[in-house]
Amino acid sequence: MVELRKNLGFWTVFSITITAMIGTGMFFGTSIAAQKAGNASLLVWVFLGLITVYVGACFGELTSMYPKVGGIYEFAKHAYGKNLWSFLIGWTTWVVINMMNSLLIVAALDYLMPPDSSIIIKVALSILIITLLNYFMFLGTNSISSILGGFAIIILVLLIALIGAGIGSVDMNNFRPFFSTPFIWMFVAFFFIVETFFGWENATFMAEETIDAEKTIPKALLLSSIFVAILGVLLAFVLLGVIPWQILGNSTTPIADLTAVLFSPSWAIAIKIGVALALIGSATGGLVGGPRLLLGLARDKFFIEQLSDIHPKYHTPYKAIIFQTIVSIIVVIFGFGNYNKLLELLVPIALIMYSSVLIAVTVLRFTRPAQPRPFKVWFGKIGPVIVSLIYLGVIVAWLMYTPNSLDMFKLGLSFILFGIPIFLLLTSYYDPESIKNLNDSFARFAVLFENFNFPKKFRKELLTYFENLNEKTVLEYGAGVGTLTMHLAQSVGPKGKIYATDLSKKNIDILSKRLEKRHYTNVEVIHDEHQVNRIHPSIKNVDVVFSVGMLSYMQDIHKVLREINRVLPRHGKICMVEYVDYFWILPNVKWLSDNEEIRKIFKESGFSVHVVRRRRWFWSYLIIYGIKSDDDVPYI
Repeated sequence: MVELRKNLGFWTVFSITITAMIGTGMFFGTSIAAQKAGNASLLVWVFLGLITVYVGACFGELTSMYPKVGGIYEFAKHAYGKNLWSFLIGWTTWVVINMMNSLLIVAALDYLMPPDSSIIIKVALSILIITLLNYFMFLGTNSISSILGGFAIIILVLLIALIGAGIGSVDMNNFRPFFSTPFIWMFVAFFFIVETFFGWENATFMAEETIDAEKTIPKALLLSSIFVAILGVLLAFVLLGVIPWQILGNSTTPIADLTAVLFSPSWAIAIKIGVALALIGSATGGLVGGPRLLLGLARDKFFIEQLSDIHPKYHTPYKAIIFQTIVSIIVVIFGFGNYNKLLELLVPIALIMYSSVLIAVTVLRFTRPAQPRPFKVWFGKIGPVIVSLIYLGVIVAWLMYTPNSLDMFKLGLSFILFGIPIFLLLTSYYDPESIKNLNDSFARFAVLFENFNFPKKFRKELLTYFENLNEKTVLEYGAGVGTLTMHLAQSVGPKGKIYATDLSKKNIDILSKRLEKRHYTNVEVIHDEHQVNRIHPSIKNVDVVFSVGMLSYMQDIHKVLREINRVLPRHGKICMVEYVDYFWILPNVKWLSDNEEIRKIFKESGFSVHVVRRRRWFWSYLIIYGIKSDDDVPYI
C-alpha cells in the first residue's frame, strides 16, 4: 500500500500556517473595520489577535491527540462520532477552503490589475495560477516546501517592510477621538476582519507527512499564530496612525494608499505585486490542505472512495489534487464579483465550522480524559466554549446591523446543507443499516417503477445468457420486490427451485404477496438482514446465481464471492447486474469503476467472467456474467 511521505519539518509546517493564515483582512479588512468602528477597530485587532493565538493552541491540542491526514474531520469524528455531523464539519471545511481560495485570488487580482480590466483575462490568469500551483502540489512535499517557503518570505518581508517604514510616520492625533461609534459596531468590525487569521486547519492536514507531528504541528501552530497576530495588530496601528480612519474607511486598497504616503511612486508597483503574491501564497496554503481533507474523508468512505489513492512515485493524494483543481477553477469562475459579498458568504459558515471544532476540545476533555495529549491548551474545558460563543455573537451582530445579511447567511447555509444528500448517497453504499432502511423506504416505489428501472425486455435478455434453466436450482441474491423472480420461477419450471433472498422486510412482504397471487410454489423467500456480508447459511447448493442491484451494497465483495463459489458446482453460472454512473456524475463504488479490476476480483474468487456496460438514459447497466472456473481462460 502506497502511503504519504513523512518528510516535513517544523519550518515547512510553520510556512504552511503563515501563508494560510494571512488572509485578505490584512490587505482589505483594515479599511472595512475602520469604516465600521473607527479608531476603536484597533482594539478589535488586538482582541482578534488574542483569540487567534488561543484557537491555534486548541488546534494544537487536537492535532497532538489525532495526528491524521483528515485534520478537522478526524477531530470531529472522535468528538461527535462517525456520523452526519462529523461529515458536515468536514464537508463545510472543504467548502470554506474553496471559498477562501476564490476570495484570495479575487483580492490578489484586484490589487494587481486595474479596476476596468477584462474579467476574461482575470479568469484566465486565475485558472493558470491554480493549475500551476496544483501541479507543484502533485509533484510532492519537496515542491510544496519550496513554494510555501518562498511565499512565506515574500509575505513576511512585505509586512515587516510596511510596518517598519510606517511606524515612524504614525500621527497619534489620528487616534483622537478613539471611540466614535457605538460598542456593538466593534462586533460588526470583528466580522469583517476575522477572516484575516483563518487557516489553522491547513497545517493539521499535513500530520501524516510531518516528522513527530504530535509535537511539531502544535508548536508551529502556536508560534505562527502569535507571529501573525502581532503583525496584524502592528499593521492596523500603522494604517490608522498614518491615514485618518475617515479616509481609510473609504479606501478599497488600503495598502496601496499607505504605499503612496510612505514611498515614491516607483515603489507602488512593487508593493502591489508583493500584495498579490502574498494573497496567492495564502491561497496556496488552502490548496495544500484541501486534497488531504478529501483523502481523510475518502478513507472513511465519507467521500468519493477513489480520492483516497496515493501516487506511487510522488506519494501525494493525486486524484484528490486533480479533483480539487477542477473544483477550485469552477469556484473561482463563479466567485468573481464583489469582495464584500464573497467575504459575507464565507465568514458565517467558517465561524460555524470553527466553533464546532473548538467545542470538540471541550467534548474530548470530558469523554476521553485519558487520551494522550502531548500539547494541552489552557482552560480546555471552558475556553473553547467562550470563544465559540464570541464567534456566534459576531454572526448575530452582523445579521442585525448589516443590510441583506440574512439572504447571504441563507445562501451560505445552503452550501452546508448540500452535504446532506451527499452523505445519504454515501451511506446508502457503505452502511448496512442505512442500506436496509433505504430499501424499506423505497419498496413500493420499486414496484411502481420496475418497468422503467428494469424493463421486461432486459430481464428476458439476461435469461438468454444461459441456455436452459429448466429444473435448475437458482439463488436470486437480492430479489427486491420480485421483478426478476417471476421470470426465474417460470424459467426453472415446477421441478426447479428458486431461493429469493433480500435484506428488506418490506421487499420480502411484497414479493411473497406477488408470488402467492401468481401461484408460484417453487420459490423459497428468505429475509436476510445480513445479506450485504454473506450468503444465507440455509442455502447449500445451487446451479445458478442471479443478482440485481446488490454489488454496490456488498461490504466485503471477496467474502461474498467466496460464499457464492461455495454453493455453486464446477462451471456453475453467475449473472450479476448493477446500476452505475447515475446522471453521469455521481460516484460509483470504487471497484465497480474499472472493468479489469472487476475481472481480477472475480478471478481471485474462482470465476471467469465477461463485463459489459450498457448505457441507459440516466445511468448505465453493469452486467457481469460467467462461470465458476479455476482455468485462467475467459468465459465463453
